[in-house]
Amino acid sequence: MYPEHHESHAAAAFFPSPFKRAAFLTADGAGEWTTTSFGVGNKNQVRIHSEIKFPHSLGLLYSAFTYYTGFRVNSAEYKVMGLAPYGEPKYVDLILKELIDLKEDGSFKLNMKYFNYCAGLTMTNQKFHKLFGGQPRKPESPITQREMDLACSIQQVTEEVMLRMARHVHQVTGEENLCLSGGVALNCVANGRILREGPFKNIWIQPAAGDAGSALGAALIAWHHFLGQERHVSQEDSQHGSLLGPSYSDQEIAHYLDEEKAISQKYSNQEMLIERVCELLLQGKVIGWFQGRMEFGPRALGNRSILGDPRFSEMQSRMNLKIKFRESFRPFAPAVLQEETSKWFDLNQESPYMLLVAPVSQEHWTQDSNQLKGLDRLKARRSSVPAVTHVDYSARIQTVDQNRNPIFYALLKNFYTKTECPILVNTSFNVRGEPIVCTPADAYRCFMKTEMDCLVLGHFLLEKEKQDPAKIHREELSAFALD
Repeated sequence: MYPEHHESHAAAAFFPSPFKRAAFLTADGAGEWTTTSFGVGNKNQVRIHSEIKFPHSLGLLYSAFTYYTGFRVNSAEYKVMGLAPYGEPKYVDLILKELIDLKEDGSFKLNMKYFNYCAGLTMTNQKFHKLFGGQPRKPESPITQREMDLACSIQQVTEEVMLRMARHVHQVTGEENLCLSGGVALNCVANGRILREGPFKNIWIQPAAGDAGSALGAALIAWHHFLGQERHVSQEDSQHGSLLGPSYSDQEIAHYLDEEKAISQKYSNQEMLIERVCELLLQGKVIGWFQGRMEFGPRALGNRSILGDPRFSEMQSRMNLKIKFRESFRPFAPAVLQEETSKWFDLNQESPYMLLVAPVSQEHWTQDSNQLKGLDRLKARRSSVPAVTHVDYSARIQTVDQNRNPIFYALLKNFYTKTECPILVNTSFNVRGEPIVCTPADAYRCFMKTEMDCLVLGHFLLEKEKQDPAKIHREELSAFALD
């Protein structure tokens, strides 16, 4: 027997969650013929109650705007989400009138005369282009106010659809907990609104919400449904911080560094290493941080991360343009000590997987940037942690606790002791167009071809200025594929 695509999404959403029973909602582009489903998980069973079928898809609607605004479909939808706060929702009414027939319960149908994805090689067609006043933006060309307004509009429509769905699922199931999965569940802005404005007491989102998580879901379906194994639930989810990938010992790291003739210093204990890394962070250095098991899913959660001091205004642009080789408008996430979260953000629950967006607390705001327009809003210092505060004063938050990631927690704790700021910039350890680094070799190559200042591999610290200049080969933007 083979589990269905959205059944696997549902299993990945519910079975690792900390709930004995919960409603689930899955949404993506398409899997087999389903694009959206909801139902209930109870003990060791998930049951789908209702579905929306292809070609009517919230994920494909969002991807159509990803394509139209000049970004790469199925990988750059998060760019549209990040661009949305720079624009105005000028096209919301047009989208709701022409593209999607949205019902009060969140069900919908798309007007397929505007789309090309059923039979063509593009997402949109000439009728779509005429409706929005021009041809799709060419990739890598300047972003205009139109793209910002389009991004803002489709983001707002997506949030409205998700909110209506969540309210309907709650009404039908009567459950107080909600689990989310499918690619649309990576829209952490919509997730934050469901948490704040929706009817559910608690929500839990699968960290690998896209199709990678379906592999986990399929295995869990086999374990619980086909083999009848019991499910054990605790207060903490069973995803283990999503630190499920490979790890490398100090001996393996040392062997690789010797082969490369890299200059490094090994620290005999974790406390000394963390002390030195914090000193470097306070100097404005950007740190490649490689520890323990690699993360499962699209987010770096403190084991394959690039870290910086969030208090430096220039940190966002420097990390975007010189290290990540990506667009300057894209925001970075704050990793924050879990017990300090509510003092800095309007969030009263944990967010260990960076899948909830919430506002920065107003007491930390420093300037109103709403008077500026478009990308000029980047110039304003919006809060006391500007590198992780988006232009609408929001942040995609990762809460860090001692149980899931004790080493990363200890680093944050030390930084907090020194600065009274319990936050670090945390972005994935990669450059655009490449996957997150997995091995020490991956990390070293990324370190040597970017303007990253330091690299931590286990207990080893490498500083760029001490490396052989002949081995440093900084790449230009053109060297990297589109992401």
